[in-house]
Amino acid sequence: VFAGEGLSGSLVARAREVFPGVRIVNGYGQTESFYATTFALEGTQGLGEAVSAPIGSPLGNMRTYVLGAGLTPVPPGVVGELYVAGAVARGYHGRPGLTAERFVADPFGPAGARMYRTGDMARWTSDGVLEYVGRGDAQIKVRGAGVSVAELRRFVSGRLPEFMVPSVFVVLDRLP
Repeated sequence: VFAGEGLSGSLVARAREVFPGVRIVNGYGQTESFYATTFALEGTQGLGEAVSAPIGSPLGNMRTYVLGAGLTPVPPGVVGELYVAGAVARGYHGRPGLTAERFVADPFGPAGARMYRTGDMARWTSDGVLEYVGRGDAQIKVRGAGVSVAELRRFVSGRLPEFMVPSVFVVLDRLP
């Protein structure tokens, strides 16, 4: 199961070389929704070097919308912003402004439902499968390369209570 970043066709191909016959699943979601969609990749799915693998369709407890201006759904093949509804978080603790910006009323769901504005750009295929296209805002995911243990300890100590700061940090150049 791959999750956390767009899954490139080249990574799918490398995984198939190393683990022939393995089932590869592209899991999509954010902290605010955990997993929203999954997609099992059969063969290479015609994935190219720079193309992201499909992210699939919503799980049973989720709804996904690809929306354009004015929260209007866009037709298949057209890129819009991806919104996730269903089992989403309540918001951000102590950050009402950010909560109001990212968690909005869901006009397509039941009364009182909310949806999460992901900031991800996506499109529906003609087969009803979601494709991740990229980011539509300035959010950056930092992978942590080049951070020293001392920097990490200082950063964590400034944000967590002492009892939550790990006593040991292990830095790996790569996962075995």
